[in-house]
Amino acid sequence: MDNQVKEYTVTIYTENQIGLLAQITNVFTRHGLSIWSLSAGATSMEGIHNITIVTSGVEKKVKESVQQIEKRVDVIKAFFYTADKIVYRELCLYKVSTPALLENGDIEHLLSKYHARIVEMNKIFTVIQKTGLSEETAALHDDLKPVGVLQFVRSGRIAVSRAEQEPVFKFLRKREKERKQLLNQ
Repeated sequence: MDNQVKEYTVTIYTENQIGLLAQITNVFTRHGLSIWSLSAGATSMEGIHNITIVTSGVEKKVKESVQQIEKRVDVIKAFFYTADKIVYRELCLYKVSTPALLENGDIEHLLSKYHARIVEMNKIFTVIQKTGLSEETAALHDDLKPVGVLQFVRSGRIAVSRAEQEPVFKFLRKREKERKQLLNQ
């Protein structure tokens, strides 16, 4: 295993149970891993939720954390990936002064350059939405500084593996097959 510190995306498939998120974050804390981003939500499978955590550390510590998380009763399966093994994005909202934005006169070019869009505009403020990689959302933030960013918020990373199907599907099929074999004995 590599002793180099790298960024990892941890994907945890779970039942949606009270207190589980606190237990999962405690595992990261005990292993000395910082959580840079965290998002949670439903998956395409009924009753199964996904927690996505971005952390950085050495592979051994991340792997140990994932193994410990999988021991939780409510956790179905957990995986960890480097950036090349997933497709990921985050969503950002930027609130800027409408008068300042209009004075700038380069709104259309800026929106086009970053593939961003206006989601709300009134006399006082304009809210711009950008979906993309961290570097892209940071670059738009920098370009909006002259206009004055009144508020900025970034979601946690959401990610899917580059595998054809969610890895948890394969795991669940295998588990169901083993369960049927036990019942037939």
